[in-house]
Amino acid sequence: QVRIVESGGGLVQPGGSLTLSCVASGISFDRAAISWFRQDPGNKRELVAVIGRNGDTNYGDSVKGRFTIYSDSAKKTVFLQMTSLKSEDTTVYYCNVLTDMGEYWGQGTQVIVSS
Repeated sequence: QVRIVESGGGLVQPGGSLTLSCVASGISFDRAAISWFRQDPGNKRELVAVIGRNGDTNYGDSVKGRFTIYSDSAKKTVFLQMTSLKSEDTTVYYCNVLTDMGEYWGQGTQVIVSS
């Protein structure tokens, strides 16, 4: 059974940092491409960062230089380290896992950047 669970969201002040976690169980982790997206209700989904099967990474323009995606295959976990957070980073962040067997989403974790 595939299970995608995000955690690490919360309230942080502008300029602060937060690290999100995505645990992906029930999949071949080393054969998956894993991404972080974010989306407000009624707004377009935005790609934040992706880490491919070979470890290559890519970032959305709005987060380049501030966010870092990395993985720990032993823990089947992908992290999103977010620094220099801005109010416009406030939204729900979702983990997406793409494998040969299908595409899977987590339930999301809320990030609020506010003073």
